Amino acid sequence: MRRPPARKQDLIGDLESRVANRLLGTASDVVLVLDRDAVVLDLHIPDEQLAGLIGQGWRGRAWRDIVTLEGRDKIDALLADARAGQPARWRQVNHAVPGRDDVPVAYSALALTEESPGPRKPALLALGRDLRATAQLQRRLVDAQQAMERDYWRFREAETRYRTLFQTAPEAVLIADGQSFKVLEANPAAEALFARGPGRLAGSALASLFDGASQSRLQPLLASPRSGALDSSLERVRVHLAGGSAAAADAEFEVSVAVFRQQQAVQLLMRVRPAAAGPTARRSARGAVAAVADSHGHLLEAFERQTADALIFTDNQGRILRANAAFATLAQLAGPDVARGELLDRWLGRTGVELNVLLTNLRNTPVVAAFPTVLRGEVGIDHEVEVSATRLDAGATPALAFAIRDIGRRIEGSERNVTTLGRSPTELTELVGRVPMKDIVAETAEVIEQLCIETALQMTHNNRALAAQFLGLSRQSLYVKLRRYGLASGDSGGEGEGDD
Repeated sequence: MRRPPARKQDLIGDLESRVANRLLGTASDVVLVLDRDAVVLDLHIPDEQLAGLIGQGWRGRAWRDIVTLEGRDKIDALLADARAGQPARWRQVNHAVPGRDDVPVAYSALALTEESPGPRKPALLALGRDLRATAQLQRRLVDAQQAMERDYWRFREAETRYRTLFQTAPEAVLIADGQSFKVLEANPAAEALFARGPGRLAGSALASLFDGASQSRLQPLLASPRSGALDSSLERVRVHLAGGSAAAADAEFEVSVAVFRQQQAVQLLMRVRPAAAGPTARRSARGAVAAVADSHGHLLEAFERQTADALIFTDNQGRILRANAAFATLAQLAGPDVARGELLDRWLGRTGVELNVLLTNLRNTPVVAAFPTVLRGEVGIDHEVEVSATRLDAGATPALAFAIRDIGRRIEGSERNVTTLGRSPTELTELVGRVPMKDIVAETAEVIEQLCIETALQMTHNNRALAAQFLGLSRQSLYVKLRRYGLASGDSGGEGEGDD
């Protein structure tokens, strides 16, 4: 028997209902159906991940009771606007999730046109938008802003120290551009020595401050920054001033120049002081290792202009053969050639520890990647870095190549794994009052100690002798701790215990 055709009004009504359901589910991340008292009758959360965080046990509870305390006034305002027929507004509230961060949701409420008189009938509809992605971006923005603030205040503190030293130094100090050799800045002692008023030395050519015979002696000293390194035989030059104060008219002075980089530009720090009575001490020049450097020099030339990472070639003992400009900038050197012939651990990590670990690992494996350590600059500024290294056995002379990347400016992800140490900060604070503080500290210290030992073993490829040196422990102390934390049973034993 054929069914009678449905009326047009029923088809339209059924179509509108299905379309409305799909529209609500697509346009909103959370849909709440409320009665007149704003009690949740039903809810719909399309996203499974979001549904796993919120929505459990909401049915039968008042809307304002499922949000955090600070969001209840916003829920009351939404309900008042909806019942008064006011235009829908979006207000952000948070839902508490045990053991996790609060879930932010922006809600808008509207009253249904046909409200049933019963107390448990749908009367209001609340539509919510998931704001977790927005909140994460906001946290990253705050982290970036805080990092900038820390860098700013470190810069201001360093500038304050520099200004204090610069202004109170008894010696005449001039800061000059390494290309034009014009004075950029002078301290009060220099202004008094050259009989210039405050700020009058800026813009003057360095050569014009000394007499004719002194200018010829100064020329090699001023020209050396263009080659990237100062000639050690020209450490100090004796000069006479051109003019200057009456007390300095016939006196002989000694000039020394230090080179530093600022914003990729070479600048000179010139000190002028009365000449010493005895002859000026000379430093011996560093030994050259150019033959080994030239063997692999083409590799560095191919990459030094195409990467911001510091690249260094060393011999098998870690003595630098060649470095690129990025390393000079990171180590605050006048130029790459200044580092040639020096041991890499002069700047990298703790002296004799990190480089020893790297060299030992390179003897056992051809590549070491992402080795975390610290690079110490010449002027006292440290950088958190990652080091990757490899052996170069193809050239005429074996060498080691190091790539050093500055990771100090990385902004850590906002969602950190707070359970790495076994307990989150929230769980630890909940123990206060129930467990003595010394027990909480002891538990945390043991977990951190175990984590440090595991990390040291991983970094040294389970070489216990190097791991003990890396941790600043004796080998016997390390063995005791390995047995205490159950880390000794899984080791192969031979290589780690036998290496010294």
